[in-house]
Amino acid sequence: MAHAGSPPGLQPFLPTDAPLLAALFRESVETLAADDYDEDQRAAWASVADDEDAFAKRLAGNLTIVGLLDGAIAGFATLREGKLFDLLYVHPRAARRGVGSALADGIEKLAAARGASEIVVDASDAARDFFAARGYVAFQRNMVELRGEWLGNTTMKKTFEKKAS
Repeated sequence: MAHAGSPPGLQPFLPTDAPLLAALFRESVETLAADDYDEDQRAAWASVADDEDAFAKRLAGNLTIVGLLDGAIAGFATLREGKLFDLLYVHPRAARRGVGSALADGIEKLAAARGASEIVVDASDAARDFFAARGYVAFQRNMVELRGEWLGNTTMKKTFEKKAS
């Protein structure tokens, strides 16, 4: 599906975005993780956004940016504690259209601007190749229990190059 629209844009998260981002999160997990996690695993993962108040608090408690495609919300990402790449989700209809890369660029720049020398992510199996292509190196395999289901992910790290002074 070729698209000649404008490149993805970024904007800060607003509390009014939370319900839409919760729905986007659930759709992203259900659709884009289907090759890597079974139906029960995806349902457990997606249910994290069922408590929309708690989900909104998580977004507001971190540095959250929103990705736009042709002016519509198409994804979001969060930075926690200045160096932890906590969330990155793109709507399935916006997948492979640069939204994830624009969000990752934004999060990495924000982490570096806050003095981080590296950034760490617990990448899902669905996102591992995306992060590896961006220079993240795997260093730990994890199994996380979520609502009675076990999901694998990989802790990955990217070191920022020091700028010459």
